[in-house]
Amino acid sequence: MAPPLGLAKRLFLASGSLSHTLTRSAFVARKPDYTNPNWGMVGLTFGTTAALWVLLFKKHNEDVMEYERRREEREKHDACTGCS
Repeated sequence: MAPPLGLAKRLFLASGSLSHTLTRSAFVARKPDYTNPNWGMVGLTFGTTAALWVLLFKKHNEDVMEYERRREEREKHDACTGCS
């Protein structure tokens, strides 16, 4: 006959292989508190976003200048070959 479930559980826990105190997680999941935002992370997020937009506009301006330079160079080259 099989031992009662309570007896088996006590024997299993007494063996030391599994204990409730050892299986608790060190991390606790909790709901975020929206009434008290983490202002450091908010500032970091907005600062990073602003920096990326600045870099995007700078790169765009550099690309436009390079396009204009090459277009003028190409037009100059086309004009010279058309004359001769």
